[in-house]
Amino acid sequence: MACNSTATAIQLLERLPPSPSSVFWWNQLIRRALHLGTPRQVFALFRRMKTLGWTPDHYTFPFVFKACPFLSLGASLHATVARSGFASNVFVSNALVSMYGKCGALTHAQHVFDDLCQRGVQDLVSWNSIVSAYMGASDSNTSLLLFRKMTRVNLMSPDVISLVNVLPACASLAALVHGREVHGFAIRSGLVDDVFVGNAVVDMYAKCGEVEEANKVFQRMVFKDVVSWNAMVTGYSQAGRLEHALSLFERMREEDIELDVVTWTAVITGYAQRGQGCEALDVFRQMSSCCSRPNAVTLVSLLSACASVGALLHGKETHCYAIKFILGLDGPDPGDDDLKVINGLIDMYAKCQNTEVARKMFDSVSSKDRDVVTWTVMIGGYAQHGDANHALQLFSEMFYESIKPNDFTLSCALVACARLAALRFGRQIHAYVLRNCYGSVMLFVANCLIDMYSKCGDVDTAQMVFDNMPYRNAVSWTSLMTGYGMHGRGEDAVRVFDEMRKVSLVPDGITFLVLLYACSHSGMVDRGIDFFNRMRKEFGVDPGPEHYACMVDLWGRAGQLGEAMKLIDEMPMEPSPVVWVALLSACRLHSNVEVGELAAKRLSELESGNDGSYTLLSNIYASASRWKDVARIRYMMKRSGIKKRPGCSWVQGRKGVATFFVGDRSHSQSQQIYETLADLIHRIKAIGYVPQTSFALHDVDDEEKGDLLFEHSEKLALAYAILTLPPAAPIRITKNLRICGDCHTAITYISKIIENEIILRDSSRFHHFRKGSCSCKGYW
Repeated sequence: MACNSTATAIQLLERLPPSPSSVFWWNQLIRRALHLGTPRQVFALFRRMKTLGWTPDHYTFPFVFKACPFLSLGASLHATVARSGFASNVFVSNALVSMYGKCGALTHAQHVFDDLCQRGVQDLVSWNSIVSAYMGASDSNTSLLLFRKMTRVNLMSPDVISLVNVLPACASLAALVHGREVHGFAIRSGLVDDVFVGNAVVDMYAKCGEVEEANKVFQRMVFKDVVSWNAMVTGYSQAGRLEHALSLFERMREEDIELDVVTWTAVITGYAQRGQGCEALDVFRQMSSCCSRPNAVTLVSLLSACASVGALLHGKETHCYAIKFILGLDGPDPGDDDLKVINGLIDMYAKCQNTEVARKMFDSVSSKDRDVVTWTVMIGGYAQHGDANHALQLFSEMFYESIKPNDFTLSCALVACARLAALRFGRQIHAYVLRNCYGSVMLFVANCLIDMYSKCGDVDTAQMVFDNMPYRNAVSWTSLMTGYGMHGRGEDAVRVFDEMRKVSLVPDGITFLVLLYACSHSGMVDRGIDFFNRMRKEFGVDPGPEHYACMVDLWGRAGQLGEAMKLIDEMPMEPSPVVWVALLSACRLHSNVEVGELAAKRLSELESGNDGSYTLLSNIYASASRWKDVARIRYMMKRSGIKKRPGCSWVQGRKGVATFFVGDRSHSQSQQIYETLADLIHRIKAIGYVPQTSFALHDVDDEEKGDLLFEHSEKLALAYAILTLPPAAPIRITKNLRICGDCHTAITYISKIIENEIILRDSSRFHHFRKGSCSCKGYW
């Protein structure tokens, strides 16, 4: 064997008569095969030994159990052990516990361990083996409980293996107190000087969020290996302290420490988490040039980086690499790594707005193999970058597959509800959250609930959710302020801002953006000017282009276009497209052709013309009866390939959501809808309603313009709701574009003759119509 000739050694053993003393040589052969990583050779030697009549001893079986690749073979060997009379041997039993643990058979492992304890022969290796078995199954709670029982009840002193087993359990549970106790024992016993223990302590502190403590341990380590460095780089990266991670990364290069896949992946992940996808892709290129082969975790982080910058081409290249080297597409079921990569691919394609390919990836995974992440990334992709209706449909299907949603799934579904103004569905999700006690409603789920209720027209319930939150962050406050702003309740938005300051939260640029938005939509010109002036002087926040756009909108809605133009001229930076769009919108509201043309010209120079800006200018010309200019703008749109989005309104009826386009007659109750609408128009004309034909943007006579106004989608949605809902039920309408002036006037009049409150959400804000008045007070 010293000459590496296993075959010769076997030939010699075959000539020897079987004897207990000579079993040692078979054990040496089996041990050598195990160390060489050839489990088939281990079992070939074991079978040959048995065939020749040799009897394995209590040293043979532990070696064979270590090489056991799957449960059925291990169970068969266990039966052989029982027949051979070695089941009571502590060395063999310890190996059995370890084997069952590696095969994922925790019940069998626990049974063997319990038998050892009942006979009172368990030793430190027994405890280490059972703790390791539960850690291998990701059951950190049980691992930690067993370790505490070993040290506190059985009074056994842990060794290096004990500490290396339990510290990852503390890390995964963020059990900092227990982690500190283990660290304290390691210091007192001197085991902390072992590099494996030191690495585990560094990793534990980093994963518990105590990265400075991790760094102190790291600095005190006499000997560091690449794992030590990786633990710190990964710790800084996960803590969002990318600069520190990069500094260590550069030190590793300077000190010629070998960079392995873990090092590269930690840096790529750090950039990806910050949304710095280009930098992450650059690090990956460096990794490839160093011939370091990425693993599944690397690819998941790289896909996240591609998603953050919309790098679809790089994402596709990563997909190709995964097919070649990572994904086991020939197997019947995807492994854990395969599924992580597939989930990353679904997320990448969805965030790069290619939901069709994302859905194909989702469908390629059988329903039994999908985990909650698979469902979540697809639902999130639809909710944020595709079709919110599909998101809610998939969320419903998830329950039929008996997959329990997590906090992220619920947040994605709530985003979809907010986009569709699907209040009924949102309430059902809220009820599910309360029934299933999601950590007293997780912070980001509660924030999504505030957003959902606000965007579904029920800002008072959003306030109730906010009031019941045990902990709030800046997003909670700004979400509620945004909700009040959307509903034109500027005073309430200011009240929330004042309360926010009382709890010592420092307002930032986003806070002031929300405040200015609320003031603009509530006609609070003086308050808006005051907040804008105080931003820099009192709070040290420099106004950005978006803040100036809000101020232009504020002046514009108030009809003070001169002040708006003056503010634009005084801007310390070049006005961005959003500023000119705000001015163009104000010109549409006040029919100012001259300033509107200027704003449109500036947008054209910035190459920011879209269907919205062209439509606004066209509408300005139409309201001034400049039909040749209207035709010119429409020709320019056609020549540029820009299509105007068709107006669309949807409303929650008794039997679900109904959708309407202008002049829509596709609904099964179309005749009744038009009859109801005709009756409503007839009744409100009797009390003073006069169709505002300036909003019928066609070069036809006034009578025909009145007919065109009659068929607007929001009027059809309202007629359907009145036809199908109970008299006092709130009517909730959503429109994809801004409500037209005539529809606003007509609905105001209709609210005089019906009992229902009409809540209409357009692309700009909410309108609450009740008893002949609207909450917008003309600021829309």
